[in-house]
Amino acid sequence: MGILQIVVVIVILILLVKPMGTYLYHVFSNEPNRTDRWFAGTEKGIYKLIGLKKRDGMSWKKYALSFVLTNIVLVAFSYIFLRLQQGLPLNPNGIADMEQTLSFNTVISFMTNTNLQHYSGETGLSYFSQMAVITMMMFTSAASGFSVAVAFVRGITGQKSVGNFFEDFVKAHIRVFIPLALLVSLVLVGLHVPQTLKPSLEVTTLEGQTQQIAIGPVASLESIKHLGTNGGGFFGANSAHPFENPNPLTNVLEILSMWMLPASLPYMYGLFAKNKRQGWVIFTAMMTLFVLLLGLNYYAETKGNPAINALGIESSQGSMEGKEVRFGIPQSSLFTSVTTAATTGSVNNMHDTLTPLGGITPLALMMLNNVFGGKGVGLINMLMYAIMGVFLCGLMVGRTPEFLGRKIEAKEMKLIAIAILVHPFIILVPTAGAFLTDLGNGSITNPGFHGLSQVLYEYVSSAANNGSGFEGLADNTTFWNVTTGIVMLLGRYVSIIAMLAVAGSLIQKKPVPETIGTFRTDNGLFTGILIGTVVIIGALTFLPVIVLGPIAEYLTLR
Repeated sequence: MGILQIVVVIVILILLVKPMGTYLYHVFSNEPNRTDRWFAGTEKGIYKLIGLKKRDGMSWKKYALSFVLTNIVLVAFSYIFLRLQQGLPLNPNGIADMEQTLSFNTVISFMTNTNLQHYSGETGLSYFSQMAVITMMMFTSAASGFSVAVAFVRGITGQKSVGNFFEDFVKAHIRVFIPLALLVSLVLVGLHVPQTLKPSLEVTTLEGQTQQIAIGPVASLESIKHLGTNGGGFFGANSAHPFENPNPLTNVLEILSMWMLPASLPYMYGLFAKNKRQGWVIFTAMMTLFVLLLGLNYYAETKGNPAINALGIESSQGSMEGKEVRFGIPQSSLFTSVTTAATTGSVNNMHDTLTPLGGITPLALMMLNNVFGGKGVGLINMLMYAIMGVFLCGLMVGRTPEFLGRKIEAKEMKLIAIAILVHPFIILVPTAGAFLTDLGNGSITNPGFHGLSQVLYEYVSSAANNGSGFEGLADNTTFWNVTTGIVMLLGRYVSIIAMLAVAGSLIQKKPVPETIGTFRTDNGLFTGILIGTVVIIGALTFLPVIVLGPIAEYLTLR
């Protein structure tokens, strides 16, 4: 029955891929289509308001600069709001201003689409901050990532230019995220998720004591939290909280919300490439890796905790520690896998209580950072590995590699090398530094192998712009706020700028005619090569630290 639940959700997702991918192609192809009837008027008003008279294509450098500067402006305003929130409106609970290093960490976290939370939402933020800062940046960070992904796709598929950032940014909001968020919000409200500006409820318990129950504009945040693969929770318990995720139906809705758009991007890519099979190759590689890692988590959690099993305690329900009974193992495992595959960071169970082998799944999905991935980043990273696979195959047969009719040369491979190497660097170096300095050790509450896993997870989550955590760390300190903030910045912008440079380089090259010797990238053989490339590079990079953490912990429990 548990496997059937998982299979049904996956089948629904696959059925959504083609229509959603087709819609995204129509949105960003910049060709006249039926969606113009509904949205073009609103967009023209916005273009006029921001002074965007001509929507000419940009160079990759101008596109990247527009992306970065827009993010900087949004970060500046958000930081000011958090530092002054006590004196701003819509603060019925009188929540104080946020501390400066925590404010730095929070604005970086939400602008980079990470949503790592070193605060508890219901006690750390006013309603104004939840809406004007958190919800706002959930829209803008997702739209930024989407825009960059579309620009990259245009570049490698030989379009005229990478596009105009501001046009893509506006379209992502008006035609994708706002309509979908409105629809999902209404459904969530109908399923009893709160949406109100009233202050916390004061109720009398059965013991006659007074209790404060936090409420607020939850449904509106919850919708874009998942659609934008953001993950930041209104409440500290995130989607394990019954006000954020009341029942199995809302759980499935939230899974599909955070999975649907990233899973549809490969199909959109296939339409841009004028070869749908190209898109299905990318999707198949992603889904294969996802199912394998989901299977590991589900198997490990259903088998229960080895240490408890050794005591002879009945464990037919599996390892239910840290999980909600209303979801059980199947929906908890699926949610855990999807939220780290799609780099959402939303959680409906405590990842810190996963079994050692079960904990490998979220770690591995974030380490790979290309199995569906967040808004656009997963597609960019998987295409990066596709180019790497073509390059390696070209070396084997002694011919210049080609991808979608354009030669892959030293310049592109150097940029891809930067994007691949920066990810493990900003994970492994800070992890080692946290143990080598007293600044990090005071926050590590678990000794031994699990403590290593907790620290590793914190930096993996930051680097992959995921935001979930093992939550065993006392992480609201200057050390963790600053170091994870820096890792989030590097994890977001270095690889994105490098891959935009690759797109800019490829778009300038003349297409190479296909010959009998051209290596095909739209068949089952290349799917296997792509999966192998991802696994080999991922294993060479991260397997040693996985052995020192989760695997070593598992062996000690046997």
